[in-house]
Amino acid sequence: MTKGPRDKRMTIDEVVGELTDGMTIGIGGWGPRRKPMALVRAILRSDLKDLTIVSWGGADVGLLARAGKIRRLVFAFVSLDSVPLEPNFQKARQEGTIPEVVELDEGMFQTGLRAAAQRLPFLPMRAGLGSDVLVNQPWIRTITSPYAGPDDQHEELVAVPALHLDVALVHLNRADQHGNATYLGPDPYFDDLFCMAADRAYLSVEQVVDTAGLTVDTPVQRLLLSRMMVSGVVETPNGAHFTTCTPDYERDERFQRAYAAAASGSDEEWAAFSTRFLQGDEAAYQAAVRAFGEES
Repeated sequence: MTKGPRDKRMTIDEVVGELTDGMTIGIGGWGPRRKPMALVRAILRSDLKDLTIVSWGGADVGLLARAGKIRRLVFAFVSLDSVPLEPNFQKARQEGTIPEVVELDEGMFQTGLRAAAQRLPFLPMRAGLGSDVLVNQPWIRTITSPYAGPDDQHEELVAVPALHLDVALVHLNRADQHGNATYLGPDPYFDDLFCMAADRAYLSVEQVVDTAGLTVDTPVQRLLLSRMMVSGVVETPNGAHFTTCTPDYERDERFQRAYAAAASGSDEEWAAFSTRFLQGDEAAYQAAVRAFGEES
């Protein structure tokens, strides 16, 4: 009998059980938009340590930095948008608790993912030339083009190193049980690049549906991930909270303000926030969020 595509459904804890100390983990989404926060919270609860995190960062980076999980951070920014600088990240940078930081231009960050996705050691680009990115990251090399331009000159370019990932974690709106997935919001946020740059990719989604349901009310062009790119699928309703997952929900701005206030406050204020929202499993988190939402 011919077998069909593999059922890749997993639990949150099963995904985290696949991770090990010292891994390089790429986290999809963009700042406070469509982050795989349920998976990030599970990492937060785990004993994982010495991680390299690669992210256009938001609260994912802030939470893991506050918990001392990050040994090396590769980032282009870490922001909550309405809170310009993520406060837990700010605290970590000011106190020097992230041992190694690699700050890249946003275009260089994307190019590094593209190089890894194409299994190339680097890709050339102009972004970064003449900037402090190369001053602060002197290990990033430049390369002279072997081809002369119209002016008969050989241009110097930045050789952006590949951002190869052991694992990618991303969150989309819908997927089938095999790993085909679609986004319904305004932007793919490079989640496909994260998955292609990784040895393994784990996907959390608002809803697992039948394959035919992926395009029943949305264009096929929004099918961002194919099952060949995905190792596991987790159904996590509200799993991007408190970031956006348009059109399912927008950012929980009131909760974000509470998070930012606690992160910017005293150790006791952060401990109280953490005890209320971050100590239990994902079901406990969602219950605490509902209770918070019901408060006047």
